[in-house]
Amino acid sequence: MPAPDPQLALGLDHPLRVLDLDGSRLPSDVLDPHLTDIDETALTNLYVDMVRVRRLDTEAFALTRQGHLVLWPPLLGQEAAQVGPARALRQSDWVFGSYREHGFALLKGVDLAEFARVWKAYAHGGWDPHEITMAPAQIIIGAQSLHATGFAMASKMDESDDVALACFGDGATSEGDVNEALVWASAFQAPVVFLCQNNQYAISELVRVQSGTPLALRPTGFGIPSMRVDGNDVLAMHAAARIAFERARSGGGPTFIEAVTYRRGPHTTTDDPKRYRDEAEVEAWTAKDPIERVERALAAMGANMDAVREEARIRADELAKELRHAAEHAEPPTVDSIFDHVYAQPTKRLERQRAEHRAFAASIEGIR
Repeated sequence: MPAPDPQLALGLDHPLRVLDLDGSRLPSDVLDPHLTDIDETALTNLYVDMVRVRRLDTEAFALTRQGHLVLWPPLLGQEAAQVGPARALRQSDWVFGSYREHGFALLKGVDLAEFARVWKAYAHGGWDPHEITMAPAQIIIGAQSLHATGFAMASKMDESDDVALACFGDGATSEGDVNEALVWASAFQAPVVFLCQNNQYAISELVRVQSGTPLALRPTGFGIPSMRVDGNDVLAMHAAARIAFERARSGGGPTFIEAVTYRRGPHTTTDDPKRYRDEAEVEAWTAKDPIERVERALAAMGANMDAVREEARIRADELAKELRHAAEHAEPPTVDSIFDHVYAQPTKRLERQRAEHRAFAASIEGIR
């Protein structure tokens, strides 16, 4: 069997990067043409976005520990991998994410009251997907890749230039759903971008247990071009997403982006990562912090960092306050709301089941 065309996969030896760890700019023939409009103001905006996403994450984590939320999957360390692509989307483009795409939800404009209800276990979906063009969080690993591909195929049939973004982790690349999505996307040249946030662990399993080669090589077997990108470099992620979205809009078909990043927190708040990784590894990745890297880049550009940090702090504090209020004041659903939205129009059978459930709930209340 012939080896994959090397032009189908970029960044295999070294993930594509334009911001070095010290914040200095590195030349990139691939990415630089797509960053010509990024000045100090644009980079500041990306910085503030990442600070707000991190504060959302840390506040939700605290709310879980305090009993106001039931569960939380942290994204600490992955902010650049989400903010970069999110800011390359058009509002009419759709995002199909897993349970860790909080950055996309925030930047897409999710109502935090609805968002909090999901993680308080008061709602199945949380928000109206059509209002923010983002599907509800998907718990089934990799299933959203099929949904994204289906949307992209429909978009192409409708002669629209809206694209779909499918977000998943490294573990999902071993799932059948993701591979089936790659088959369909390739066969129909669907305008879908697959964003794999390789945070090094599929729950507790290292990525090397799943694959002895970079994950960016996998889609090339389906004829889908891919880019392996430094997922802690917000500018590299922004440029890579722009490339992929432009390719999809112009009829070039799907693209796969492997964002090489790291989940510094637990898989969820029920997980203890100390059982399967050592602190030296965490410290090594902490030194690659995506927010601090942009701080250094802005300082090198001559930005007033005191003012930049203060703006970010104020906006992050406002966000945290809003989330806390939403979590603390969320109202539980009614006993029979589980029957809402099962069908566009309720059936007689569904209404009968609702009545039976309501009667059962009332009987329990009587016993109490």
